[in-house]
Amino acid sequence: MAKVTRDDVARLAGTSTAVVSYVINDGPRPVAPATRERVLAAIKELGYRPDRVAQAMASRRTDLIGLIVPDARQPFFGELAHAVEHAAAERGKMVLVGNSDYLDDREVHYLRAFLGMRVSGLILISTGLSERAALEIDAWDARVVLLHERPEAIDDVAVVLDDVGGAQLATRHLLEHGHDSVACLGGIESTPEHGDPVTDHVEGWTRAMKEAGKSVEGRLFPSPYNRYDTYRVALGLLSGPDRPTALFCSTDDQAIGVLRAARELDIDVPGELAVVGFDDVKEAGLTDPPLTTVGSDRVEMAKAAVDLVLDDSLRAPGARTPSVAGGKGRVRQFPSRLVIRRSCGCDSPPSCNYGPS
Repeated sequence: MAKVTRDDVARLAGTSTAVVSYVINDGPRPVAPATRERVLAAIKELGYRPDRVAQAMASRRTDLIGLIVPDARQPFFGELAHAVEHAAAERGKMVLVGNSDYLDDREVHYLRAFLGMRVSGLILISTGLSERAALEIDAWDARVVLLHERPEAIDDVAVVLDDVGGAQLATRHLLEHGHDSVACLGGIESTPEHGDPVTDHVEGWTRAMKEAGKSVEGRLFPSPYNRYDTYRVALGLLSGPDRPTALFCSTDDQAIGVLRAARELDIDVPGELAVVGFDDVKEAGLTDPPLTTVGSDRVEMAKAAVDLVLDDSLRAPGARTPSVAGGKGRVRQFPSRLVIRRSCGCDSPPSCNYGPS
């Protein structure tokens, strides 16, 4: 059976192929209601389906946005991807998701694949944009927005969180509970020294400790980002002779692994060990005890990233802005907030919620 074309629809509707295109794409020119009805009736009768690939070749863009995440199995990245998908749907776009698994080769692979599909733009959640990735983006002259990482390349367009300030809030809060020191679970050996959120979390912890006149010597412990490997790290840390009484974790997934290890070792949280995480994933409110953590407005961050990908007017040079409201900066920085539950030692969480100082 011959493929139905736009010419066939135009002939049956008694109009031009340009008018058929205006009806299918809802513009750019208006179409009289009666003519529109004839075109839609012809499309239905013939069973015509637009060739999106051909449209993409002609326009050099598809209705797709690419999204690359380090690991969608981790709740934070899964929730962020879900928010991006919703924001894209509101703009009539679909999202393709690829997992880099924290590997540069896989990140570059997905960059090439998605940009080769002529996506409208690409949102990249990276743990450290490599020179290879930056060169790939430059070669394609692509619309790329960094999400969750501070930019050091690709036209300085990003949506980020005040990670340093959030970690300071969390560490100060633990110190206000009277702990002599607060230990920190940071990243792994391959965590970039600059630009990565976990690096910023460690920096915020360091600043808060130094502000309080506390030493950080021997208080920073490397750990993978996920709960499963962190659980094994925590078993060793909490079984040692120098067990901390307070622990700031750079991710909620790390904190969940710590809580599991503490329960197995019969360590009371928060009586013997106060724990605070970072990310405020939905699961944080269901842990035992519920996890005190640092949160952000992921929905608005996702909307800002999609807007920056799709709207050229928002990518014009401008100053860094503290939030999406009222700003047109190329780097959108959102504030962190401390979400108080019981793992830190607070008995009445609602009275303890506060944001940046």
